[in-house]
Amino acid sequence: MALDKFQHVTKEIDGVNYRIIEAGVSKSRADFLHRLLAHNGLETIIETDPAKEGQEQTYTIITPDVTFNPVVKVYNRELRTFDGRRVTPDYWNQLTEKTEPNYWDLNKKDFLKK
Repeated sequence: MALDKFQHVTKEIDGVNYRIIEAGVSKSRADFLHRLLAHNGLETIIETDPAKEGQEQTYTIITPDVTFNPVVKVYNRELRTFDGRRVTPDYWNQLTEKTEPNYWDLNKKDFLKK
């Protein structure tokens, strides 16, 4: 689930409900989220989406923890980076490696100044 959508999308597999964290993402994005969430103690599974002809392969990241909500976890600053800093929206969205807490202050965003 992207941080701009506050949906609670679930998926049932073999009678077990899973929360969809993000769907239709690239392999590098899926690997990043899988590593980040595993580092924070959340079990995740990367599923391969059905291939669409002429399009790049996409993936879906799911978790059996149906109470997990990335919007809440990121904005409450409950997740940690690999070096112990708190995950910010820009870090979650892979816009920057910096974890500037003032996500609303566009003057502090290096990637917007390019």
